[in-house]
Amino acid sequence: MIKQKTVYLGLILTGLLSACGGADQDPQSIEGAGKASSIINAHDLLNRSDANALTEKPVDKTILFGDLHVHTSYSIDAFAMELPVMAQQGTHPPAHACDFARYCASLDFFSFNDHAENLTPEHWQVTKDTVRECNARAQDQDNPDLVAFAGWEWTQVGTDASNHWGHKNVVFPNEDEASLPQRPVSARPRGSTVGNTDNIGMMVNLKYLDPLNWARYNDLGWLLDRIDEIPDCDRGKDGPALEGYCNEVADTPEDLYRKLDSWQQDYLVIPHGNTWGIYTPQGSSWDKQLNSKQHNDKQSLLEVMSGHGNSEEYREWDHFAVNDRGERYCPEPTADFTPCCWQAGEIMRQRCKGLDNKECELLIVDAKQKALLAGPYPHAVFPDTTPDQWLNCGQCTDCFKPALSMRPKSSSQYAMAISNFEERDEEGKPKRFKFGFIASTDDHTARPGTGYKQYERRKMTFATGMRSDFYTGLAVSEMDDPQQPQTVDVSAGTPDQRVGSFSYPGGILAVHAQSRQRGDIWQALKRREVYGSSGPRMMLWFDVLGENGARLPMGSELAMTAKPRFQVRALGDFKQLPGCPEQSVSALSSERLDYICAGECYNPSDQRHAISTIEVVRIRPQSYPDEPVESLIEDPWRRFECAASSQGCSVEFSDEEFDRDSLYYVRALQEATPAINGEYLRTQVDEQGKVISTEPCYGDSRTEFSDNCLAPAQERAWSSPIFVNYLESKL
Repeated sequence: MIKQKTVYLGLILTGLLSACGGADQDPQSIEGAGKASSIINAHDLLNRSDANALTEKPVDKTILFGDLHVHTSYSIDAFAMELPVMAQQGTHPPAHACDFARYCASLDFFSFNDHAENLTPEHWQVTKDTVRECNARAQDQDNPDLVAFAGWEWTQVGTDASNHWGHKNVVFPNEDEASLPQRPVSARPRGSTVGNTDNIGMMVNLKYLDPLNWARYNDLGWLLDRIDEIPDCDRGKDGPALEGYCNEVADTPEDLYRKLDSWQQDYLVIPHGNTWGIYTPQGSSWDKQLNSKQHNDKQSLLEVMSGHGNSEEYREWDHFAVNDRGERYCPEPTADFTPCCWQAGEIMRQRCKGLDNKECELLIVDAKQKALLAGPYPHAVFPDTTPDQWLNCGQCTDCFKPALSMRPKSSSQYAMAISNFEERDEEGKPKRFKFGFIASTDDHTARPGTGYKQYERRKMTFATGMRSDFYTGLAVSEMDDPQQPQTVDVSAGTPDQRVGSFSYPGGILAVHAQSRQRGDIWQALKRREVYGSSGPRMMLWFDVLGENGARLPMGSELAMTAKPRFQVRALGDFKQLPGCPEQSVSALSSERLDYICAGECYNPSDQRHAISTIEVVRIRPQSYPDEPVESLIEDPWRRFECAASSQGCSVEFSDEEFDRDSLYYVRALQEATPAINGEYLRTQVDEQGKVISTEPCYGDSRTEFSDNCLAPAQERAWSSPIFVNYLESKL
């Protein structure tokens, strides 16, 4: 009888589970109305008042803060990160982004950038409709409290450095249907299926381990199937020449620009995550993109900071070395860098028990070589290892909030230092990148501008993972023979589990705009009068000074024979009060406020943090082919200590050595404050400075979910460069 009841219960359970089929996500609705004009005017007046106190004459532009890199649950990686097994919340549709930007983060503008490879026709339409509805909520359309832009992310990943172009956001200035493309342009290979991407399809099967949430996993399966139903476009046509909604593919940036141009609408393309080693192949470099095919004037901004870390800094070390025959080999560690291929050899050395010395040394060489060939996945050579066994290999140990396994030649500084002498401009100067610098979040939970407070690490960063040790243990692999390093399939590698230690709340972008109107914000972006911050809303001005009080702002390009002189002015962010202001509490339901804001909002006091330091970086781009970049990047070139004051900092300097084309940008550093992953791997060293242990900050149950992994860090803002060409230069 007991056995018969068990069978009946099993049949009932099976029937219930099968009835819980997958479905599309509820797009939900925007809750909050636009902020009252009195609130916006009071906020802008306070900023202008503080700015005027730091300047000789009243400022003529408004500094506005935004985020041009925001994902919702329409991106399948974002969907997967919020599955029940991750102990997260659930879906985050576009409507959440509007409410979060307006009432949690108190932003002035933002854009949607879901992965083009994942956008279904329905989701692209919802995105455009949400942009229009979000903008329509503003009470004063001539002075809107919030401006939303439509866009997507072109998410290209190569198998090696030769075919890797990286990730780029596409943003459009207008919101009306006629001004937006009928379909996004993706990098998803023709004929491929999304279900095999990054093993996301396998996550649908977690329903068998979590049957009470069966339908939620089926929802992911439904989305994967819906994406795969989209047919590939005719390869011989672009944009408007194509009919209907199809997977329009651009294999290279050149293809992307051509397809975007076919719509005859303005746009911006913003590269990002360029140094992020979790997917970027070793050896990746900006060099192959510095030509008129793969780079144009629509790609005028570069994201130097996101939730994946800082992509600004260049370092001379690399993850491999090359011998005289052009072959890669594993370099020895230095005082500030240990290649992971080297650490693979050390792990093998620890496993040599029972082997003679000769056999052990051969296996060490084999482990190094296999780790070198593993690209972003050297840890997979020994899949039974734990992340702490890799210590801090592959990491920039002296960078501010670095990206995981940073790729130095994909850094912003390297990009600005190189020249292409095979292509020249009208003045005969070699082709160069002339990016403006921004920062954004790359948030995947429809939360634009998460960096206003350092709280709720697993909601406000990418730090996610399995909810219990049981699920975490499922990801641990056993080796048939722990003394035999494995060959890694680069196309199916598993991410480095240390990534949680390199997950930050993300950056924010500022523009110097004539007004709050979308057209003025767009023009500030176009002229590169922009800067980025690691999260706090510092106010920053950087100008080159001319005669009779004339000045040109950050992002400018000019030619001079005289020694250029510059001025920097900076104000720290407002210190934050706990909780949310009344305007947020009254605008959203308590359920929406708790779900998206998680109990904290941008809630400024009337006191600002002190700016402690102004650093100036000078880069003198290559003046002849193969000129070593190491001597061209001077970081910092000048350093100014500021008085400990909440009233800001102002400095002037000149370049008395000016004798060649140069660019200059500044960093404004705030006083140290607690930051999520401010000490990322929490490394311990012995008396000789040798690394002996690390304590990674995991996104899964191995680190307490309530632990924000805080450590002191000096948050900072990066200005866009000022490009000063030397008139007498003979190239």
